[in-house]
Amino acid sequence: MKFGTSGLRGLVTDLLGHPSALYTTAFAKHLLNSGLANAGDRVFVAGDYRPSSPDIAATAIGALRRAGLTPIDCGSIPTPALALYAMSQNSASMMITGSHIPADRNGIKFYRPDGEIDKRDEVEISRIAGEIDQSVIDLTPGTAPDEETRAKAVFNARNSAVLPQGALQGLKIGVYQHSTVARDQLVDLLSSFGADVMPLGRSEQFIPVDTEAVSPDTVRLLRNWAKHHGLDAIVSADGDGDRPLVADETGSPLRGDLLGLVTAGFLAAKVLVTPITSNSGIEASGSYRVLRTRVGSPFVIASMNEALAAGEDAVMGFEANGGVLTGSDFTIPATGGIFTALPTRDSVLPILATLYYSKKKGLSLSALASSYSLPFAAADRLENFAVNTSMTLMAYLRASPRNVQTLLASLGEVNSVSDLDGLRVKLSDQTVIHFRPSGNAPEMRVYVEAENELAAKSLLQEGLHTVRAWAEAHELA
Repeated sequence: MKFGTSGLRGLVTDLLGHPSALYTTAFAKHLLNSGLANAGDRVFVAGDYRPSSPDIAATAIGALRRAGLTPIDCGSIPTPALALYAMSQNSASMMITGSHIPADRNGIKFYRPDGEIDKRDEVEISRIAGEIDQSVIDLTPGTAPDEETRAKAVFNARNSAVLPQGALQGLKIGVYQHSTVARDQLVDLLSSFGADVMPLGRSEQFIPVDTEAVSPDTVRLLRNWAKHHGLDAIVSADGDGDRPLVADETGSPLRGDLLGLVTAGFLAAKVLVTPITSNSGIEASGSYRVLRTRVGSPFVIASMNEALAAGEDAVMGFEANGGVLTGSDFTIPATGGIFTALPTRDSVLPILATLYYSKKKGLSLSALASSYSLPFAAADRLENFAVNTSMTLMAYLRASPRNVQTLLASLGEVNSVSDLDGLRVKLSDQTVIHFRPSGNAPEMRVYVEAENELAAKSLLQEGLHTVRAWAEAHELA
């Protein structure tokens, strides 16, 4: 088991039973050793709808109790709902989820009483796990008091105060429910703001939806629904409800970093923190200060904290997957209400902000997106791309600028290279291609930017083909 960009991840077969009990025990010991929790303190546990999550949650609950803490069961709720509720109780929490990855994989997201664990916490939890006598790990599952309804109510109250009453009146919005834990709350919330809401595609089997690289099958579904039902928008979220999906009136998904940019305007943010993979046009799209980080919420949170420590205010972050994090409390211009900081990914705020701006400005979502004049960006991934293959490729590219040019010879001349996270290459025609191994799955992600959609899609396909061809030529695929 290892930590990726957001929590512990691995195959279900590698996480069920002993490993989940071991890492839960290590997390509990870390909380107690560091003074983040005292014996008997409550720790809240929730999970997503993938089949393995209830068993892992029960194992975690049992391990927490044996470690001297008091587990509380929050059922199946979005990750930001769990984090918000636990933080309001000054308590730690654990979310059992693999987020957007397939059901044969799962994971655990760990939260301290003040928010997500950071990279130092990850190192310490891993160290403790390595020192525990594994022969004494008890795998007996546990039960705990149920506070799912209370946790949902706190999250609903927060979101209900974001927009004015009737703010979405006149919009016909589809909610792609699939298997996200946010599915029912999204329907209820949008309806409460006056939208005509149509639930779509509900599934009792887990469907992995990656909001950063929406699959062609998902796009076809969205486009068919948009056309057939005459929708103004379709919204959804990933498995654990911390990454939004917003599609326009044609069913075409909007980029997650665009949703973050819209949210920044909605909140009147002054400092934006976002990973290197977010659109390069963000800096020129407003008067805020932009800070770039490596990919992963821990890096975004660390940079937000640095900005806050330096005396900055109105600080928020977002990722290319659309998840928005608030480092500061904000006074919402649309209502005058206070939106308290929640430094973890949230899918609901960017959905509400984007729909509200579309309605307020009298623009379709596609027209709203065009009004930002960002370079056209696209992303996709090579699945089942072995981690050692990714490592070999990245080592080859970092060894010499000549290697980068050799790999990309068919795409153009290399202008500049950044290796902040993966390898981001600007070509002489100002297009961008970025290769980045996934931090938590056997995948190679490819991000591109170009002048228009056709050029971006062409560059993306060439980039994916180039990586696969290199691996096959080196007998690594």
